[in-house]
Amino acid sequence: MIPSCVRTGGGRKVTLKATVRAADAGGAVDPLWTLCCVRMASPQISSLSWGHMKVQGGGSYKDCKVWPGGSRAWDWRETGTNHHPGVQPADLDELLSKGIDLLVIGRGMSEALQVPGSTLEVVRGRGVEVCVLQTEKAVEEYNRLAAEGRRVGGVFHSTC
Repeated sequence: MIPSCVRTGGGRKVTLKATVRAADAGGAVDPLWTLCCVRMASPQISSLSWGHMKVQGGGSYKDCKVWPGGSRAWDWRETGTNHHPGVQPADLDELLSKGIDLLVIGRGMSEALQVPGSTLEVVRGRGVEVCVLQTEKAVEEYNRLAAEGRRVGGVFHSTC
């Protein structure tokens, strides 16, 4: 599903897809409203190397969380995450609260980060699809989904 913003007024409903097609809607669009819609898009990950990720419109991170409208560092100390037992449901709560339809998990360059089945069950139990991949492949998949306008979120480990 492509994210959309809906605005009513003047007796008609206008739905804008992705970054907005104001001309197609037959009228002007309030810039602040457009900004709101653009922020709803999942940001692209512009670069990835060992220990470093850059998110468009965001920052540079070692490990990161991304969602429609934002990104931040993924600090494993917040939830006690380690390579084993791996990604905890608490690591994903923030993303799941952002209204994502699909979650991509990057397990690291060498796939050292584990993802327990119990964590996947929590995600699926919230009605969210989940994709677990080696981080380079995970970033490619995440960017592809974001470019399609999907409401995708992700957590990515950029080292081992």
